[in-house]
Amino acid sequence: MDIQKIISLVTKTQGLIKNREMAAHVKEKGLADYVTQVDIAVQNFLKKELFALAPDIQFLGEETGLQEIKADSFWILDPVDGTTNLMHDYQHSVVSLALCRQGEIVMGIVYDPFHEEVFSAVKGKGSFLNGQPIHVSNAEKLSDTMIGFGTAKRELADENFARFRRVFGQCQDVRRIGSAALELAYTACGRQGGYFEIYLNPWDYAAGMLLIQEAGGKVTDFTGKALNPRKGSSVAATNGYIHTELLKLI
Repeated sequence: MDIQKIISLVTKTQGLIKNREMAAHVKEKGLADYVTQVDIAVQNFLKKELFALAPDIQFLGEETGLQEIKADSFWILDPVDGTTNLMHDYQHSVVSLALCRQGEIVMGIVYDPFHEEVFSAVKGKGSFLNGQPIHVSNAEKLSDTMIGFGTAKRELADENFARFRRVFGQCQDVRRIGSAALELAYTACGRQGGYFEIYLNPWDYAAGMLLIQEAGGKVTDFTGKALNPRKGSSVAATNGYIHTELLKLI
């Protein structure tokens, strides 16, 4: 699979994502969980184009939900990661696309159409930003870096904010962008030392996980175990150096 062909397809979604009229058409799927016409249009476009390239590869994605996929190979797609951001024209929303083969993520792309940044990785070949190699931060201590976090599961707000407070007390500063895939991409290129969230679905983390791994970092659940790209999980992602230190706090 030629990643440059896939990148070319993904970047064609820029016009759809920047369409403010479509972004204004919103449906609420659940508590603080939304879908816009942009999500649907991007998903339909990419599914059609990717099916034309590889009709034997199935799909797992946000707008289809978690489902049992028996195939060895499948795409994992989040057409818009950061839908709430998109609704408010808070320009930090991305397309996240990964390819899973035999239980492993072998290709990952996170596309930020607002800043024209394409983060990409192929297993064993490194991570890139707009074609240039990237690497995780070289910070060896939590106190030397910024940490990103996500606020999934509002029913766990008290527990979550206690975690945030513990981490905030030990690092340089914290950030919350509102897009897990973008936070993972920023960790991969060293803009922050790590990211964590109590629960993410595979379409939130799959592409970003490979970006970080190929950039020299580490991604596990909160107990330090490897992630299963067919299932949702807690996610802790770091440059590797600070991983144990972060896990002790969350």
